[in-house]
Amino acid sequence: MPKMPKPTEDAKAAFSKLVPAEPAVTMRPMFGNLAAFVNGNMFAGLFGEDLFVRLPDDQSASIRKQGGRDFEPMPGRAMSGYVTVPTTWRSKPAATRAWVAVALAFARGLPPKVPSAKKAGTKKPAATKKAAGRR
Repeated sequence: MPKMPKPTEDAKAAFSKLVPAEPAVTMRPMFGNLAAFVNGNMFAGLFGEDLFVRLPDDQSASIRKQGGRDFEPMPGRAMSGYVTVPTTWRSKPAATRAWVAVALAFARGLPPKVPSAKKAGTKKPAATKKAAGRR
């Protein structure tokens, strides 16, 4: 598995300033990076020095026209609904803050994420021998 890029402290600080300080918004580590969530739904994050946001398809097109691209944490495996903003995101805080605000509004409109049973510590029942022995 390829090594995950890590953000610099400067990138983390810049990202933290962009994420609204609201009770419903949380930030937590994600694969050695930092991501922002609302109601359990991720809406923005860092991947190394890159910033990505979750947007409706019709709104991510404008970011692509400005130099953004599909968010691919692994080459060839784009995360649907997420777009990496142009690399100039730190030098253009007003535009970047607007993208983060749109991403937050979009994610806020999604159904709240409920922790999966796997995360809650419950196990799936094992397959029975009878079912496994059929051919």
